[in-house]
Amino acid sequence: MKIAILGTRGVPNYYGGFEQFAEFFSVYLAQKGHEVFVYNSHNHPYQEKTFQGVNILHQYDPEFKIGTAGQFIYDLNCILDSRKRNFDIILQLGYTSSSVWHFLLPKKPLIITNMDGLEWKRTKYSKPVQKVLLFAEKLAVKSSDYLIADSLGIKKYLLEKYAKDSTYIAYGAHVFENPDEQILAAYEVEKHNFNMILARLEPENNIETILDGIALSDDTTPMLVIGNHQTKFGNYLKEKFQSYPNIRFIGAVYNLEHLNNLRWYSNLYFHGHSVGGTNPSLLEAMASKALIIAHDNDFNKAILKENAYYFSNSEDVKKLTLQTKKNDNLHLIQNNFAAIASEFNWDKINGEYLQLFQSSISEN
Repeated sequence: MKIAILGTRGVPNYYGGFEQFAEFFSVYLAQKGHEVFVYNSHNHPYQEKTFQGVNILHQYDPEFKIGTAGQFIYDLNCILDSRKRNFDIILQLGYTSSSVWHFLLPKKPLIITNMDGLEWKRTKYSKPVQKVLLFAEKLAVKSSDYLIADSLGIKKYLLEKYAKDSTYIAYGAHVFENPDEQILAAYEVEKHNFNMILARLEPENNIETILDGIALSDDTTPMLVIGNHQTKFGNYLKEKFQSYPNIRFIGAVYNLEHLNNLRWYSNLYFHGHSVGGTNPSLLEAMASKALIIAHDNDFNKAILKENAYYFSNSEDVKKLTLQTKKNDNLHLIQNNFAAIASEFNWDKINGEYLQLFQSSISEN
């Protein structure tokens, strides 16, 4: 098959979850003998024409000049280019800035869309923007031949709201089993004597609630906040918690080996995400044997089940911080680790995507 992947900033991953998936899946497809093309922003750090057998198509992306609106132009450029390529399948990862151009998608290929999370529910967006995103979601549902839901909650939502079936395929992670304690020195922490959050610093990820709880606890254990803090909300958080020296904003970290080791050696790993499907960083925490304290919602519970502690407010965080130790909860950690190996491993996820591609081609 000749396959295109749209909707990411490109591969290899320098940004986030969809980019990580696009990297793993595109290389997998190439190894299986398929002709694969991934669209990259023109200013992506990786400027080669191929990556491990995957063809890279750089397209102009003005986001660096004009902000979020640039994503719409970048997606338009990718879609216009796809009309020249005679693809069999176009896999769209998300729809936020691409579905408005659905009428320009080429007619021949099957359009398969991963519907991501419920973007219009994100509190970082104003009410008018949320309405636009809900409309974009509707366009994506109507213009796609097949839908993928990366959580059972999203699958249920699509069926109830649009009467449209989707294929449930979770996100994946690689099990991590070779820790290197020396990496901790770069972050000035000691094994099992620090807590951490890894997330985009956005309101719906409950960073403020978690840090409020840490502040209330008067606990002096280092708390690493990993994520880009050079934002309006990041600056607000830094100012609010500047009098707590144990709360350390260390910025974004994309080195997977470093992140895996931090998760492995942390005492408590806080996961505050409250919107969306299967969150990549949550699976990676499970795969790195972190003890997870998660926001209490259906998306997180569908993945973690009884193998985590849950919080709803800062008082919960305070109590859990003071009362919970990793070494007392090794059974929870092992259960999550086993779930990655059996349910959420990349080979299984990649195989399920490929199976969907093959069956959809044969149906058409």
